[in-house]
Amino acid sequence: MRAVQVVGFGRAVEVVDVAEPVLERPDDVVVRIAGAGICRTDLHIVAGGLQAAFSQQLPLTLGHENAGRIEAVGAGVSHLAVGDAVIVHPAVTCGFCAACRRGADMHCAAWRFPGVDGWPGGYAELMRTSARALVKLDLAPGESPAHLAPFADAGLTAMHAVRRLMPFVGAGGSAAAGIGAGAGIGATVVCLGSGGVGQIAVQLLKTLTPARVVVVEPDEARAQTARKLGADEVVTLPAEAAADAVLDLTTGHGAEAVLDLVGEGAVPQQALRMLAKGAAYSIVGYGGGAYIEHLDMINRELTILGNQIGTHAELADLMALAAEGRVTLGTETFPLEAAAEAMAAVGAGQVGGRAVLVPE
Repeated sequence: MRAVQVVGFGRAVEVVDVAEPVLERPDDVVVRIAGAGICRTDLHIVAGGLQAAFSQQLPLTLGHENAGRIEAVGAGVSHLAVGDAVIVHPAVTCGFCAACRRGADMHCAAWRFPGVDGWPGGYAELMRTSARALVKLDLAPGESPAHLAPFADAGLTAMHAVRRLMPFVGAGGSAAAGIGAGAGIGATVVCLGSGGVGQIAVQLLKTLTPARVVVVEPDEARAQTARKLGADEVVTLPAEAAADAVLDLTTGHGAEAVLDLVGEGAVPQQALRMLAKGAAYSIVGYGGGAYIEHLDMINRELTILGNQIGTHAELADLMALAAEGRVTLGTETFPLEAAAEAMAAVGAGQVGGRAVLVPE
């Protein structure tokens, strides 16, 4: 079968012929991929940025945002059948460790990360995963789930991050920030960036919280999309230069939460400047860092949240919202053979929503 692989760090990916995956364990499932989303993490992998973190060996088949239909199921799988439409949670987990028992799939002690850690991902015609990783989709026979593939990571990460911010903006929970001035109605959340993750995050923030949503996005087309999706304010400045604008919008108070989808260069430091007392800085984008001054952290009683994908339950809830039309995402499809060109377009910011590879 055809698969897109990293064959050398710093080199363009290549389409190669590889053996089809086979069932190895009773809970295995082979999915025929309808669509595989291109994530900026894939670009970091190609550049060699995650080699040490995941002990990556080449060649590596990319793809951790996947949706398709079931091709084969293991002997121990009874709740899924050949032909079922599914979206694939990015992690393959054991189901027995303490993290799995409490539903924190991404903290599994023995987790695997297909498309990232060496387990072959979904930039291919077929992919092997675990039945535990799948969420069944309510689609008509013959209806392709390709457009839903980015929800497996871009959507799931947004869902997880937004839910963790809800106590800080008066939407439930018991975080200390819920007691402070500005929490609840009148609270402000700043979303730095309005690509695929940001577009989903804006919709979830408007659906799940009472907060005023401010999007920082210098690209005019993406800024316009953010407005259409319900952003209350859009600041068309680079995130590195937006702190003063956010402080002006909040009359010097600052935001109760900042969701950083950029995470590079001077952005983290400026994100911290935007925060009100008792606020949360939520990190999704990466590549940079910030200097943390302990006295400032104490005086403003700030919280920093790192976000790694999300839970299986959160993915199921997100797909229910998508099925109701309450969360959408624009996608642009590319054939598998055009993976290198599609990834270059993503890297250049030429894809407004999410790019999806479609094996045909």
